[in-house]
Amino acid sequence: MKKITLLFIGFTFVFCSMAQEDNGTLLNKKVASVQLKDMEGKTVNTADLGFDGPVIISFWATWCSPCKRELNTIQDVYPDWQEETGVELVAVSIDDEKTKNMVPLYANGKGWDYLVLMDTNGDFKRAMGVNNVPHTFLLDAEGNIVYSHNNYAPGDEDELYEEVLKLAAK
Repeated sequence: MKKITLLFIGFTFVFCSMAQEDNGTLLNKKVASVQLKDMEGKTVNTADLGFDGPVIISFWATWCSPCKRELNTIQDVYPDWQEETGVELVAVSIDDEKTKNMVPLYANGKGWDYLVLMDTNGDFKRAMGVNNVPHTFLLDAEGNIVYSHNNYAPGDEDELYEEVLKLAAK
């Protein structure tokens, strides 16, 4: 039993170290350039989002409860964030062909003021190294990744906002 426990602890340590290393390699790199569709079917290049200030990219799915909690929580404070920092949020749905029709229903039903993009093939998700959702990135005005966070717990939005404030102050 001790051998199994030690093996599990060792595996967990190695896996967590690798995950941190992979996340760290994304920081200070440019956002990937992938062609996605918005909810109206217009093509958008992720590298040319065209925003002047900080950009939050949040990968989510309609079947992901933590994703929806995060984006709904941010929606409550988003107008204040925008006014203070000029931040823009892009919600990237990873819903596939079977569930993609639920995306506009959910986003419009919640009154999200975000640009919602559809990554039905997972091309952008793979290019950004996203393994599970929610996964949130913060970009500077040049498209450099300056912050990355995986998963969601209440209060994570406060940490994200602090990072947005630091970036907006530069």
